[in-house]
Amino acid sequence: MGRAEQPSGLAGGGVIRMSRAEQPSLPSGGGVIGVCRAEQPPGQAGDLIEVRRAGPRTTVQDLGRPGWAHLGVPRSGALDPAALALANRLVGNPADAAGLELTLGGGELRLTRAGTVAVTGADVDVRVDDRPGDVGRPLAVPAGAVLRIGSPRHGLRNWLAVDGGIAVAPVLGSRSTDTLSGLGPPPVGDGDRLPLGPPAGPPAPVDFTVGRPVPEELWLTLRPGPRADWFTPEALELLRGTAYTVSPVSDRVGARLVGAALARAVAGELPSEGVVLGAVQVPADGQPLIFLADHPTTGGYPVIGVVDDVTGLAQARPGTTVRFHGPQR
Repeated sequence: MGRAEQPSGLAGGGVIRMSRAEQPSLPSGGGVIGVCRAEQPPGQAGDLIEVRRAGPRTTVQDLGRPGWAHLGVPRSGALDPAALALANRLVGNPADAAGLELTLGGGELRLTRAGTVAVTGADVDVRVDDRPGDVGRPLAVPAGAVLRIGSPRHGLRNWLAVDGGIAVAPVLGSRSTDTLSGLGPPPVGDGDRLPLGPPAGPPAPVDFTVGRPVPEELWLTLRPGPRADWFTPEALELLRGTAYTVSPVSDRVGARLVGAALARAVAGELPSEGVVLGAVQVPADGQPLIFLADHPTTGGYPVIGVVDDVTGLAQARPGTTVRFHGPQR
């Protein structure tokens, strides 16, 4: 196979092309995205989120579609599953209900029925019409009211849950958008209308919740990868001992890092082999990249290490400092 395993928008390599599963036809902008299936019956006819402004990059996400990697389908799902699960619990949904993942905020949404919403993740201004709200608390939204989510003061992403969940059609058991393969609904755009399911339960009786802090410097636990022996001892020391920064061309597929180039001890080609969430792949330019939720399931560049927990990268803006340490720390 070719070595087109780079995250979309990253330099070097091409793009792995995957055929779409039997996907329901999706209307162009302004239509209702998806059709509900039996596993989540729709709410009343016309129960929708109307997207007045989608923001820079917004997708529908749940907890993903595990179990399909052998067919070339990654898990996908929210980049911070705990943040989405918290938002769902706050509005009375099951933890795996579908919500919205917003990158750099900027969303403006209108509910056609009264409902409860919750925003988790980065610190942002939230308003329901002219009424201010709080991140990490359930908010009552009257029918026809407009929910506005500002730009994060720190961090990068937010997760929005609405009681009843977003009831687009599931594909392979998940409503998540996979930005690499194209499975699931398309990215959310201005004018889209998203169907809502029926409320599952009352909102949580909470006064506040504690969110994940956004550190200025992100430390990641790194374990040796299957191709660590393809790199010089000096390269391994560089990876563990120097600071890298997050590149602006990072996305849901992977976080590309900029810093000391990692030299190989083994030259030549590597046949494509399986890769996992958190795999640290090193392309020909020597700059490491960390695979995230929408990663390909195979890769042709050597994997020098694997990060135990990539959740912190969900809030890592371009320029964020990243350092690695071993599991013994």
